[in-house]
Amino acid sequence: MQMMGRIGFMGLGIALAGSLSVGSVFAGDKPTAAPVADGSKVTITSPKDGDMVSDTFEVKYELTQGSVGTHVHAYVDDQYQKGFKGELKGLSKGTHKITVTGATKDHDPVTASHSITVDVQ
Repeated sequence: MQMMGRIGFMGLGIALAGSLSVGSVFAGDKPTAAPVADGSKVTITSPKDGDMVSDTFEVKYELTQGSVGTHVHAYVDDQYQKGFKGELKGLSKGTHKITVTGATKDHDPVTASHSITVDVQ
């Protein structure tokens, strides 16, 4: 009976861990809508692809707004950078992919996107 209790407790732990990991996928923002092709264009102007940078640096970009694109979202290694204001801080050493994508006023994506790779020293 004691062995069954341990197995049941372990199963509960595994189920709980699984639900927590799935829950974090949906926490916060609404599910992502399909990108809208609205004529927006975005280009990262600095740093340049392949540049060496420090762990904190400014990302400069140009956004040409289309019919619904109003601002950009930034991603580091495909992870959304909430509250991005033009500067990335505290990146670990090594190579990182920086992506800037256009977004609507409701934060839905538009197809405008530009990615570069930087080497953090």
